[in-house]
Amino acid sequence: MPTSVAQLQQWLLEPEGQRLEFKEAKQRYDFEKLLKYCVALANEGGGTMVLGVTDKRPRRIVGTQAFEDPGRTEAGLHTRLGHRIPVEEMRLPEGRVLVVHVPSRLPGTAWNVDGSYFKRAGDDLAPLADHELRAMFAEGGPDFSAQPCPGATLADLEPESIALFRERWARKSGDPRRRELSDLQTLRDAELLVEGDQVSYAALILFGTHAGLTRWLAQAELVFEYRSSEAAGPAADREEYRAGFFAWQDALWKKINLRNDRQSYQDDFFRMDLPTFDEVPVREAILNAVAHRDYRLGGSIFVRQFAKRLEVVSPGGLPPGITPENIIDQQYPRNRRLAEALGRCGLIERSGQGLNLMMESAVRQGKPLPSFAGTAAHEVRLTLEGGVRNPAFVRFMERLGDETLRSFSTLDYLALECLQQDRPLAPALQERLPALAEVGAVEVIGKGKTAKYMLAAALYATLGSKGTYTRKRGLDHGTNKALLLQHLKDQGEAGAPLSEFRQVLPSLPMKAVQKLLDELRNEGLINVLGQRRWARWYLADAAVFDPKGNT
Repeated sequence: MPTSVAQLQQWLLEPEGQRLEFKEAKQRYDFEKLLKYCVALANEGGGTMVLGVTDKRPRRIVGTQAFEDPGRTEAGLHTRLGHRIPVEEMRLPEGRVLVVHVPSRLPGTAWNVDGSYFKRAGDDLAPLADHELRAMFAEGGPDFSAQPCPGATLADLEPESIALFRERWARKSGDPRRRELSDLQTLRDAELLVEGDQVSYAALILFGTHAGLTRWLAQAELVFEYRSSEAAGPAADREEYRAGFFAWQDALWKKINLRNDRQSYQDDFFRMDLPTFDEVPVREAILNAVAHRDYRLGGSIFVRQFAKRLEVVSPGGLPPGITPENIIDQQYPRNRRLAEALGRCGLIERSGQGLNLMMESAVRQGKPLPSFAGTAAHEVRLTLEGGVRNPAFVRFMERLGDETLRSFSTLDYLALECLQQDRPLAPALQERLPALAEVGAVEVIGKGKTAKYMLAAALYATLGSKGTYTRKRGLDHGTNKALLLQHLKDQGEAGAPLSEFRQVLPSLPMKAVQKLLDELRNEGLINVLGQRRWARWYLADAAVFDPKGNT
């Protein structure tokens, strides 16, 4: 909810504590420092940071010029921290105030910026101590993937899988010396051997042999099924992958890609193709299932491929505090040691869950957004729809250009998706619209609070729906005046009340219709008799008007 003036006044009276931070910031405020304060507030349970207010009591509002575009600041915080942090602007008689609402960290996690963890220390910041971090991470219970697997040995790990991991780690880190390390040293450096070089469950999940997993962790398998229809019964193709992730990751994608139809669409004289299942979101969905499933449960991961749909079902519900609505902004790594190893070799980002990449790909390719429908306490069900819903929107996105699209955040993509589907935009998405207008992706109609946004005219030209664009945007000024004059001409001596003009131009507010009538009267084209609700408008003698404004 927006902050009320009464709430702000109450904050001004309260002492500055762990949950409340005031900064004068009259001219500017350093973005890097803002990042650190957001991390500190989140680590201490969440709180509010107010810019444009004096620090010491009695506090007063002095106004701030910092962060002139709150939407861009919010997007920058999301990009750097991986969490949504609303930035609210309040325009008050005493000056402009910015309110930064920082959510709390989730149990068992701690926020960081560039690997540094912060807390509040009086009026300043301080790094979290090692024991404080350990206490935070212990809140969510022990990390199953970091525990040793009793009885497992290096013989239960596949050397070829370890070699592939080592090669990818060397490339990701830019350190070619890693290629020369032994398997034992590689596992030690990746913290996959614990308590005196015992094999961890994370090592088994990543590099285990078929025999090793069958003996020690049989549920760490993935079952692939291809079904040509929705009918019940045996799958047309089924394969079980019971081995470490690095042994089958590429083979699974090749299996999916065998039946990955191409969808064609026309772009002027060129025919372009889109795959039903794009490689990036498919791999991200599978990585999420492997990294975040609950290995304490006996079920397997299932990947079910249909002609135009891919389902990934993994045991264990969403972690505590994570919902389909906040999953982009909140992270809770259920298997931290496993996620860290995958992050070392560049397969996943430790600060995210890959859902942002899935969503951006879906919007860019004109497909429905990923869905968590059917997710329950015992399993997570992620569905990727492969059918291209709107080929013209795909062409529109391509014409924006790769450089422009690379600058878009996930919120930018979601804002365009809502506009395309005529769905209402959440406040966080509305704040992205001015920046999208700057790059020509959307158009703004009107000014101030009455301004509205729509997809740019280029999209409707691509769709072959220029009439739809005109309807959404509204008629131009001259055409609106011509319609009013035509109505008066049709009414003749009877004239027309204001209510009839509102029927002629139903998309315009009453004040806008009144303004058009006043313009026509000042130009001598119409007259009005009577006042208020009894007023009637008449066409002036010999008045002729065309949409171009010629009389």
